[in-house]
Amino acid sequence: MDLFARKLADSEIGLIEGNKGLYDGVALDGQDSNAALAVKLQAPVILVIDVMGITRGIAPLLVGYSTFDPNVNIAGVIFNKVGSPRQEDKLRTSVERYTDISIVGSVPRDNNLLAPERHLGLVPPSESDHVSERITELAKMMEASLDIDQLSEMAQLAPPPPTSKSVPVVETMPHKLRIGIARDSAFGFYYQDDLETLENAGAELVFVNTLEEQKLPAIDGLFLGGGFPETHMKALQNNKSLRADIKVAAQGGLPVYAECGGLMYLSKQIIWRDEIAEMVGFIPGTVTMHDAPQGRGLVLLQETGQGAWPEQSGDEQPATIKAHEFHYASLEGLPDDTVFAHKVLRGHGIDGAHDGIVLDNVQAGFCHHRTTAQNDWAVRFVDFVRRCKRD
Repeated sequence: MDLFARKLADSEIGLIEGNKGLYDGVALDGQDSNAALAVKLQAPVILVIDVMGITRGIAPLLVGYSTFDPNVNIAGVIFNKVGSPRQEDKLRTSVERYTDISIVGSVPRDNNLLAPERHLGLVPPSESDHVSERITELAKMMEASLDIDQLSEMAQLAPPPPTSKSVPVVETMPHKLRIGIARDSAFGFYYQDDLETLENAGAELVFVNTLEEQKLPAIDGLFLGGGFPETHMKALQNNKSLRADIKVAAQGGLPVYAECGGLMYLSKQIIWRDEIAEMVGFIPGTVTMHDAPQGRGLVLLQETGQGAWPEQSGDEQPATIKAHEFHYASLEGLPDDTVFAHKVLRGHGIDGAHDGIVLDNVQAGFCHHRTTAQNDWAVRFVDFVRRCKRD
């Protein structure tokens, strides 16, 4: 609620994209579903239905969705991948006869609208050509297919979210810290609010292209986010100068936080499709890519107290953290005395029981963390960087 209120402050409409469907989630009662979020925000829901091969069958589908939880306001539906005007007519007739749900639009089937995919989902924009032109084409198609005015009117049905009561972190140090962020076509999985939190906590973000830059810039800490290092492993291997620079910096005490792809980059090697590429070599393990996911979905972690910036202290109950993972990679060959920041209570992590390797001032794991009231990792990381700089 707090995040939504902050982001909506200077906007007229807040559009929430629901991942994994409306009612899906880990909890059987749906408390972690998109539907639960819609109820909490009192936001109207617009269903986007892939209608390939469907005509009259759209009616029981919508009736089921709208009656499953009467607290969810399903205000409209968009037909997606409509094959012909005849199919659209049958869909409209069925919806109008059997439901009270408004038809917001109908998007025709067009292979030119398909986004390229691979093993971890959609190919990110950083790897696609002519992104701006493609977005313009999609915008024109949506403008012609959807009733934008109706969507805007539906958005006004939701009441204003409560005013944010959180106090932003204010930098009190005379000089800001410089934290490097690996951002290029190999590394691009970042939450914008995490980056903003790093800045609010006193960090100047310095973006690093791991494929092209030969040396690390002058930084006090480094954040290696998720991405697709396996699809760029030869290019990463060829940038020997930067790999060596990162290894030396990490060995010298540079604070580093790495998630998933970043962990893979810090390892000795990546093996994929009978090819091997050398990586940074700081983490003493080898990454192997598999045909099936090794870890996927929401995870629950518990701090061991041995993390680089642990929350717990003394006899306090170890903090639990909600995060997520999605990786086809495994990390093998770690020493038996490897130190971990987290126990995995649900999920897989690195070995099914642990995540977050801790080595010197480096913490690296497969799980993706998100700054929330329950897990202020970004603020804690900046504080850790600041402490390391003082020492």
